[in-house]
Amino acid sequence: MRILTILLALTLGLPASAAQLTYDLKAEEVAKDTWFIEGKTEDFSFENGGNIVNTAFIVTTEGVLVLDTGVSKRYGEALHELIRNTTDQPIKLVINTHQHPDHFLGNQAFVSAPIASLQQTQQQILQNGNAFAENMYRLVGDWMRGTEAVAPNQLIEPGMMQMGDHQLEWIELTGHSGADLVLYDHTTGVLFPFDMVFYQRALTTPHTPGLKQWQNELEQLRQIPFKLMLPGHGPRVTDRRALDQMKDYLMWLDSTLRSSAERGMSMTEVMAQPIPERFNSIALRRAEFERTVFHLYANYEESVFDQ
Repeated sequence: MRILTILLALTLGLPASAAQLTYDLKAEEVAKDTWFIEGKTEDFSFENGGNIVNTAFIVTTEGVLVLDTGVSKRYGEALHELIRNTTDQPIKLVINTHQHPDHFLGNQAFVSAPIASLQQTQQQILQNGNAFAENMYRLVGDWMRGTEAVAPNQLIEPGMMQMGDHQLEWIELTGHSGADLVLYDHTTGVLFPFDMVFYQRALTTPHTPGLKQWQNELEQLRQIPFKLMLPGHGPRVTDRRALDQMKDYLMWLDSTLRSSAERGMSMTEVMAQPIPERFNSIALRRAEFERTVFHLYANYEESVFDQ
C-alpha cells in the first residue's frame, strides 16, 4: 500500500504536459496512395513538441516510400505506427530531404529500412546531426528523450525512379540548405518541394547559399506541371500561389538587406524595419526576419564594401 501511495504521488506530481508527450499525428490521403501529415506553422516549443514539419508517405505496390521522419525519435515512432495503421505494405525506402533536424531526427524509428539522401545531405547530417539533436533538446525538452542522430545509410541520385506503380523524379536543388531534394510524382502529379517552399510560414535561412540562388531555383519548380504541391511547411496548394508568395518574400528580403547595407545601417536597425502588410498572413514573419538578418546581413555588408 505504501509503495502504491508513493507511485501515485509521483505520478500526480508530474505536470500533465510532461505525462502526455504524445504526437497526435493524422494522415490525410491527398492523392491516390499519397498521405500527408501537416505540422503546425509555429516555432519549436515544448507545447508543440517540435511538430512543425510536414511529412508524407506514398503507398506503392512495391512498398511504402517515407518522406522525412520528423523531429524526434518519438515523432518517428508515431509516424511509423501511423503508416502501419494505414497499410500492410512494408516500408521500402525512407528519404531525408535535407539536413535540418525536424526532417531526420525521427530516423531511429526506421532503421530496419534503407534510409537515403543526397550525398551532401548525408555528410551534413554526419557532421552536424549530434549538435542539431542537442539543440532540439534545449528547445522542446522531454519530447526529445532517447533521440540520437542517425545518418542516412544509402545515397539517392537525381533522376527517374520507378517504385511499384509510381514513376518518381528526384531533383537536386541547393537554395534552402545547400543540398535540397525535391520529388515530383509523375503518376499522381504531386510535387513535394519540401523546404524549398514554405507557405504561410516564414522561411528559414541558416544554411542558404543565397537568396538569389533560392529565387532562381523556384523558377525551376514553377515549370513542373504539378496538380498538387505539398510544401515542407504550411498547407497544401493546387496552384502556384505558394511559389508566388515565396518569390515575393525572397525578393523583398534580398532588396531590404541589400539597400540597408548600402545605407550603412546596423544589424539592429535593419531588424527594426517594418514588414510589408502584404505578408501579414505569414506566420513568424518578424522572428524569422530577425534571424535572417542575423544569418545573412554580414554577407550583404561585405558585398557593399567590396564594390
